[in-house]
Amino acid sequence: MVKHRLQWLARIAKVSRQMGEGEQMSGPLAGVRIVEFESIGPGPYGAMLLADLGAEVLRIARPSAERGGLIANIGGAVLHRGRRAITLDLKAAVDLDLGRRLISRADGLIEGLRPGVMEKLGLGPEAALGLNPRLVYGRVTGWGQEGPLARTAGHDINYIALSGALGEMGPADGPPMPPLSLVGDFGGGGLFLAFGMLAALIEAGRTSAGQVVDAAMLDGAASQMALLYAWRAGGTWSDRRGTNLLDGSAPFYRCYTCADGGFVAVGAIEPQFFAALLAGLGLEGEGWDQNDRGSWPRLATRIAEEFATLPRDAWVLRFDGTDACVSPVLGMAEAPGHPHNQARGTFTGPPDQPTPGPRFSNHPATIRDCSTAPDAERAAVLTDWGI
Repeated sequence: MVKHRLQWLARIAKVSRQMGEGEQMSGPLAGVRIVEFESIGPGPYGAMLLADLGAEVLRIARPSAERGGLIANIGGAVLHRGRRAITLDLKAAVDLDLGRRLISRADGLIEGLRPGVMEKLGLGPEAALGLNPRLVYGRVTGWGQEGPLARTAGHDINYIALSGALGEMGPADGPPMPPLSLVGDFGGGGLFLAFGMLAALIEAGRTSAGQVVDAAMLDGAASQMALLYAWRAGGTWSDRRGTNLLDGSAPFYRCYTCADGGFVAVGAIEPQFFAALLAGLGLEGEGWDQNDRGSWPRLATRIAEEFATLPRDAWVLRFDGTDACVSPVLGMAEAPGHPHNQARGTFTGPPDQPTPGPRFSNHPATIRDCSTAPDAERAAVLTDWGI
């Protein structure tokens, strides 16, 4: 264990020297090496998060004939940021051997393929841990590595459907509405994977023992529903969509259309915030009871009538400095330019993209400056990895 830690510290120093004064890797994961086998969705996102924290992540790209448009364009300059890539044809003996040598030098591995694919290639957990017993082997799939659906195709919408999450979203009089791919692919997949790998890396640092991290989007989506399952158990969440506090049916927790076609988001849950909302709308003297659910439809109509009288930004000015919890609904083109986002540096670019986070007092938020194109730095990559 002590020997492993000393080797890790020596590697950090060596990487810093190799990269030069202006390009030193920074972040709490500096010195950690991850091999990422190319995939779509949660795998690249989990790898991006780890790279944002300073890990040296090497993406193993498929040969161009196998990549296809979806894989080639799924990451680009944003989702593939901060990490170099080389192409390996894992069906060829020479490249397969090179993949094994990279695994033997890594602290972690990420793969987002269907269960059994890595095993067929001879790079499954048993083989990889045989090469490198301290390896953290991260696997992210929709259904998980086990269960009746494990080898069945699916996408974000399918995984969150079985978790109970999708059924709670959307209008009462229509079908459920998928929340982009945020709950399954990214929150329940990529973020869940990165969280699990960090825990396993901490344990490997203590014990020098690697392990497999099985991150299923189904499990991650279910985990994000913990609060709502708690409310349901306590009788404060109904199984009928459109009747609950956070599903858009509460008039003080939903979006409204303004006179110019823009939207505002209202989140005035607490009584004092609700009072500030009514005051800003000029409705404080009409006797509305926030807790009277029977009056919610009428109150929502009344609030909608008021918001429809002025443009979005006029309402933003009206509620500026209050605790009414009223915010403009910004599009992706607008969000980077908002004064608060600019003050915090929430976005960076070009192209516009979220800044690495969370923030650390010992490390500035930086993105490693390197080409995301496969093989742009192949010789340097192999040299840095001691091959």
